[in-house]
Amino acid sequence: MKKLALAAALSVAATTAFAGNMAEPVMEPEVIVEDTSSSNGGILVPLFFLVLVAAAAS
Repeated sequence: MKKLALAAALSVAATTAFAGNMAEPVMEPEVIVEDTSSSNGGILVPLFFLVLVAAAAS
């Protein structure tokens, strides 16, 4: 009777060790959010440079 109980306990313990499957885990791609600057910043710097050049030339 002890051997039967031991065999039952070992078979229950062995079945829980194989939970799941062998499929590769699916990783979702990481979302990267890029902060955009305003379009005014791209044009103000060259205009400021032109004003400085014009002031230096006069």
